Amino acid sequence: MDFLDRYFNLTENQTTVRLEIIAGLTTFLAMAYITVVNPSILSEAGMDFGAVFVATCLAAAFGTITMGLLANYPIAMAPGMGQNAFFTYGIVLGLGVTWQTALGAVFISGIIFILLSVLPIREWLINAIPRNLKLGIASGIGFFLGFIALRNAGIVVANPATLVSFGQLSEFGPAVCLLAFAVIAALSARRLTGAIIIGMLGAAMLGWLFGVTEFKGIISPPPSIEPVLFQLDIRAALELSMVTVILTLLLVDVFDTAGTIVGVANRAKLTNPDGTMPRLRKALLADSGATVVGALVGTSSTTSFIESAAGVEAGGRTGLTAVTTGLLFLLCIFFAPLAQSVPAYASAAALLFVACIMLGSLAEVDWNDYTECTPAVVCAIAMPLSFSIADGIGLGFLSYAAIKLLTGKACECPVAVYVLALIFAAKFAFL
Repeated sequence: MDFLDRYFNLTENQTTVRLEIIAGLTTFLAMAYITVVNPSILSEAGMDFGAVFVATCLAAAFGTITMGLLANYPIAMAPGMGQNAFFTYGIVLGLGVTWQTALGAVFISGIIFILLSVLPIREWLINAIPRNLKLGIASGIGFFLGFIALRNAGIVVANPATLVSFGQLSEFGPAVCLLAFAVIAALSARRLTGAIIIGMLGAAMLGWLFGVTEFKGIISPPPSIEPVLFQLDIRAALELSMVTVILTLLLVDVFDTAGTIVGVANRAKLTNPDGTMPRLRKALLADSGATVVGALVGTSSTTSFIESAAGVEAGGRTGLTAVTTGLLFLLCIFFAPLAQSVPAYASAAALLFVACIMLGSLAEVDWNDYTECTPAVVCAIAMPLSFSIADGIGLGFLSYAAIKLLTGKACECPVAVYVLALIFAAKFAFL
C-alpha cells in the first residue's frame, strides 16, 4: 500500500487504494460495451469477430495501463467509436480497400501521432487552448455523453423527419435506465461510495431477472487472435490514394484525445493553476502508442475514452484507476460472457449521470465576455449534434479565432488557436 501511495501520489490527490479500485471498476463497466460493439463493427469489414474481440481487449489494456503507469491519469483507452465506423464504412466499404490496408493506415497515423507527441508541438497546442474554450470542451463532452446515454437507452431515437425524437419510455430499457439514473443521483447525493456501480449492476440484474436481457455466463476460453494479429499491410497504405485517409485518422485521433484529456482532467481538478496540464507529453505518448499497438494486434485507432469521467465521479484521481481498468480489460478476455451480459441501458444510466455532472463546467465560463463565452457554447453544442468531439473542437477554434479577429482583439487569441483554426478549416474543406 505504501508503494502504491508513493508511486501514484494517492495522499497528495486525496484518494485511497480502495477508492481508486472502485473508480477503475466503474470506468470498466461504463465502457465494457466496446468489447462487443467494436468487433461487431469491424466484422462488417470482413474481420473475424472473436479475434477482434481479443484485439480490442489487448489494445485497451495496453493503452490504459500505460496511461496509468506513465502519466498517472485516471483515463482509460480503447478502440474509439467513430474511428471504428470510419474504418469500416469510410475506408474499407467506402473506398473498397482491404481491411489489412486500413490497418496499415491506422499504424502509419499512429507513428505520426507518436512523433507529434515526442516533439513539443502537440503539447504546446493543447496547453495554449484558452481557458473558456477548455471549459466549453468539457461541457461539450458532457452533452455528448448525455446524448449517447439517451440514445443507447432508447430514450432518444432516430426520426427521418426531425432527425431525433422521443422513444417509448414505457418500454423496459428506457424505464429501467431512468430508474437507475435516479438511484445513482440519489445515492451520490448521500455521498455513498460506489453509487454508480450500484445503479449499473442493479439495472443489469433487473434485466436478467425479468428475462429481458440474457445472462450469458461468467467465464469462457478466449477466441484465437491469429486471424487479425500482425495482418496490417503497410506497403499498400503508403500509396498516394491513402494520404487523405491517414490525415483524417490522425486529425480525429489527435483532437478526440485532446478533448477527452482536457475534459476529464478539468473535471478531476488535475490541471495546474495556470490551466496547463502536468505530465501531458507522457499522456500523449501513451495514447499514440496505443494506436500503434492496436493496429499491430488487429483493431482500429485506440483513443482516450470519455467514459473515464464515470471513474472520476466515483473518486478516481490517479493512474491507479487506469491500471485497475486496464487489468479488468485483460481479465475480460476470459470473462467475455459476463462483460457481454451488462445491457446498454445499464451503462447508459451511469453515463447520463456523469453527463449532468460534467455540464457544471459551463458555470465557470466568463459569460460577460461574448468573445469568450460564445465560442465555448458553439463548441459544446456542436459535439453532440455532429456526433464528433473533434469536429466540435474544430468549430470552437474557428469561431474563437474569427470572433477575436472581428472584434479587434486578435492579440488576445493565442497563435496556437489560429494554427488549429487553419488546420480545421482545411479539414472541413478538403477532407
